[in-house]
Amino acid sequence: MFTGIILGLGTVIAVTDREKFREIVVDVGSLVTSPAIGASVAVSGVCLTVTNIEGSRLSFEAMEETLKKTTTGSLNVGDHVNIETPLHMGDELGGHFVLGHVDGMGEVVSKTIDGENTHMTFRVPENLAKYIVDKGSVAIDGISLTICNPKENEFDVWLLPLTLERTTLGFKEVDDTVNLEADYLLKAVLKNR
Repeated sequence: MFTGIILGLGTVIAVTDREKFREIVVDVGSLVTSPAIGASVAVSGVCLTVTNIEGSRLSFEAMEETLKKTTTGSLNVGDHVNIETPLHMGDELGGHFVLGHVDGMGEVVSKTIDGENTHMTFRVPENLAKYIVDKGSVAIDGISLTICNPKENEFDVWLLPLTLERTTLGFKEVDDTVNLEADYLLKAVLKNR
């Protein structure tokens, strides 16, 4: 379980594709202090398992389902990714409960910068629109954000300069894709109505 509070950016340094399978190697710098084989790390919101460690370079493997439903299948060498380690007992819950189980991909519709204010609009797949509620939470590339002005299959977020500096949203432009995870608690409530 994660919180959507990103530690910082890692960089993809290698990608190896096999049939319906992909290995990516990410240099996480000092963001993951105690990496371990088999541990979970959220890579741009996707919960992945560490399969190899070489210093600050962590390897992850992704299967067909992950490649189809997330941006992991389109990562290239040099791309930046958000890094978050799992929540530990006693840690502050600063964002919201994020599982790292991406529901689907969204798209950047607009990005407007006005001084220190950045406003972005995202389009969501039709099946996720019911989970996008005003002042609710959503994880975009694993980042816990507050939803504003939801309408049909779009919603807005407002971003601090710090968020743009420390996450992939600083690099995203119109038509880029992002990983979306709806608030699990809202999904559970709506399912049990």
